[in-house]
Amino acid sequence: MLKLLLVDDEPLAHQVLLHHLAQYTDMQVVAQSYNAAQALAVLANQQIDLMLLDIQLPVLTGLEMLKLLAHPPQVIITSAYADYALDGFALDVTDYLLKPISAERLAVALDKVRRKNLLLAAATAGKSSIQTPQATDFIVLKVDRALQRFELASVCCFEAYGNYVKVWQGERMTLVSSTLKQLCRQLPPTVFVQVHKSFLVAKAHVVSRDSQQLRLSNQMMVKIGDAYKEQARQLLLPVAN
Repeated sequence: MLKLLLVDDEPLAHQVLLHHLAQYTDMQVVAQSYNAAQALAVLANQQIDLMLLDIQLPVLTGLEMLKLLAHPPQVIITSAYADYALDGFALDVTDYLLKPISAERLAVALDKVRRKNLLLAAATAGKSSIQTPQATDFIVLKVDRALQRFELASVCCFEAYGNYVKVWQGERMTLVSSTLKQLCRQLPPTVFVQVHKSFLVAKAHVVSRDSQQLRLSNQMMVKIGDAYKEQARQLLLPVAN
């Protein structure tokens, strides 16, 4: 059974989470805190497997508190603000939930906790060489009202679509709330390159090119813009030793 700590300065938020968690026999809420000081005291005195953590706390924010922990438990961020998602995932939180939190979305997050717990247990037992993903291995983007994590290795390209961006993973397309300009600032240039005003392509997914266009691993044909021909020319060139 996983031992849970709820950290939120709003009593109503505790009530909502307790209501949702009541149906799970493998989850036990062993403590509730209303500020970071209380939470740190709990963590110092008992074993906690999962912390549901709000960000906007008095005196010390949830993220500031998390940075103080040498060996934090698994963490699910519960926040009314999407702005801190990247900071949260950079601290290796398991999931990031936007308030109001639904029972369905919490269920998905708890499944992630269970899977990660099993993987960590296997690694500790020496049965696996699993490594914690680095922050540069993924990007968190807003899809409708939810935040979704995209593994960069699976993304063929990003395509501008007005005030949105299409994320292409093979033949699957997801429309996200962002602009291509914003993504250019967030994505590692060693992995993605802009070849057109409307396209950022993953170098690893470029299958072939000529002077006018690229073919990607999902068979998409992407036109090379005049202003981006030099960047495109470097694709598929052998790496110098």
